[in-house]
Amino acid sequence: MPETAKTLSEDDLVLIHALQLRPRASWTELGRVLGVDPVTVARRFGRLTEQGLAWVGLSPGPRMFDQVCLSFAQIDCAPGAAASVARLLGGHPHMVTLERSAGGHDILATVATRDLAALSRYTLDLLPHVPGVTAVHARIVTHMFTEGGRWRIAALAPEQRARLTAPPVVRSPRPGPSDVTAFDRALLDRLAHDGRASYQALATALGVSLSTVKRRVEQLIRLDVLRFRCDFARPLGGWPVAITFWARVPPADLPSIGHALIRLPETRNCAAVSGPHNLVVQASLHSVDDALRLETGLATGHPGLDIVDRVITLRHDKLLGRLLDPYGRSVGVVPPDIWAEPEI
Repeated sequence: MPETAKTLSEDDLVLIHALQLRPRASWTELGRVLGVDPVTVARRFGRLTEQGLAWVGLSPGPRMFDQVCLSFAQIDCAPGAAASVARLLGGHPHMVTLERSAGGHDILATVATRDLAALSRYTLDLLPHVPGVTAVHARIVTHMFTEGGRWRIAALAPEQRARLTAPPVVRSPRPGPSDVTAFDRALLDRLAHDGRASYQALATALGVSLSTVKRRVEQLIRLDVLRFRCDFARPLGGWPVAITFWARVPPADLPSIGHALIRLPETRNCAAVSGPHNLVVQASLHSVDDALRLETGLATGHPGLDIVDRVITLRHDKLLGRLLDPYGRSVGVVPPDIWAEPEI
């Protein structure tokens, strides 16, 4: 590994795991659990974010999927054009995640729009005219069993995990409106850049009171619209391999199999989708060898699961709005604005 791409240390991974469990916990609370001075914890994470090695951003809650239309789009490119197409698509706010694949299609993209009509305009009328794109095949998500914000590494001791596990969210009798407003969009834009931004910093940037920001963020969390997540440069942290399985499952078995697969520690995303292959599973692995082990386990544990294709990601160019370099480090942010009118 080049000097400019050193692997993450065990201390780094411990801190990242802690922030996966409690992304907005105070440095004092984190330091107490990790046995480190709060100033040291803050300085360490500041170094990680400055170098693009780890960051806290946004993650959609289950209710968010009720308000948007999500799809996995397989994109074919002209010979030699995949890199330039990925760079161009990375600037689109509807392109949530971009992966260049070692498979039948050059790019696998996670696309989100406000509704089906907007998705059709984007995938049918706009994307095919992007220079270098030769074909677009969209598979609409009909149910999201889990998304990447729930994926965890295993760096903390069990006692530390227990102390950082968030308590159940208390539901308010009248939690507030769940529809995403123009103010919410501006708030989410800020939090996509820095998921640990203080309420005061958010209030100042948006020109509202601290109580207004705090109340709305807490409402969106209680409503399961908004969550926070800590991500990191996976190739430098021991998870260099991402794989996507396309599977066929009897429709009656989809709920039970989907909910079983999300309990696997490797599972990052799991969704029911349209098309002849009605289930997609994405996993993070330590090595290419683990791909066969995982597939064998899936086939053995779930006889009704017929895996019809498996595609290893060669490179993540974008991850939930974060632009990544070849080592998975964050080099920029294009916050998802899935409520905007699609354009190129």
